[in-house]
Amino acid sequence: MKSLDKLDYKILNILQEDNTIAIKDLAERIGLSFTPTYERVKSLKNNGIIKKYVAIVDREKVGYELVAYCNVTIKNKSVEILRDFEEKLNKCPEIVEVVSVSGVYDYMIKIVTKNIKEYNDFVEKTFTNYPHIGDYHSSIVLCTVKEETKIFL
Repeated sequence: MKSLDKLDYKILNILQEDNTIAIKDLAERIGLSFTPTYERVKSLKNNGIIKKYVAIVDREKVGYELVAYCNVTIKNKSVEILRDFEEKLNKCPEIVEVVSVSGVYDYMIKIVTKNIKEYNDFVEKTFTNYPHIGDYHSSIVLCTVKEETKIFL
């Protein structure tokens, strides 16, 4: 894979703002013709730099009012136990992000539900029945100050 140049970064910045832009319009904005612009975007996709295109949904407008971050510690850690836990988390549609972290907790999990009852049901079903969880701590989001998907390039 070739290293990225200024035009690649321009393309990435534009696509992070609007991934529905036509290649013709993108080419115009970066000062190239259609074909080399198309080839650059294709290369960015093929090399995994552009992972996927998505629509960002306003969760509250579709009825999902609660966001929580749950910090989890795993007791009796082993690679098998950690992978099993991660597989279990990947099957939960309420979970939108899982990160393995350093510090007191092993994982930070972002969970989105319609309301507090649904969140409580989720926690009881997912965490209280998993034998390797040592501790978990929930933080309910009161308001979101900044939410961004764009990486500054």
